[in-house]
Amino acid sequence: MTKLKRELLRDDANGKIAGVCAGIADYFGWELWLVRIITISAFFLGAGGLVLVLYIAAWVVLEKKSKATFKTSTTADLSPQTEKVVEVKTRLWQRGEAPKEALQHLSSQFNSLELRLRDMERHVTSAKFQLNREFNSL
Repeated sequence: MTKLKRELLRDDANGKIAGVCAGIADYFGWELWLVRIITISAFFLGAGGLVLVLYIAAWVVLEKKSKATFKTSTTADLSPQTEKVVEVKTRLWQRGEAPKEALQHLSSQFNSLELRLRDMERHVTSAKFQLNREFNSL
């Protein structure tokens, strides 16, 4: 199993100004709101000049997250069989879903898969399917 190389990149898609806070949150796996609160708090609690200089420097130095780094969808990804990976957070600042929400998400995924399986079973056991199979075998 190969590990993906993590890079610190600006994330304009999720950012408000330049995507610096969004890129930092993505790199460390933290919630975006937490990084923004830390940045704003540091700005107003005395480190305003330093935070502003560091933010602008990160804006200039960090590369923008290109569209190639986002997951591109192919025809196989658009099929209903694709499953979203559920990240469960164990701490407040981590990115992901709360355990209760993750369980609800997994439960809804399971229910939709069960309904699809029932539809396939109903189709395969139908007389129309048997008749089509007989005609195709001729």
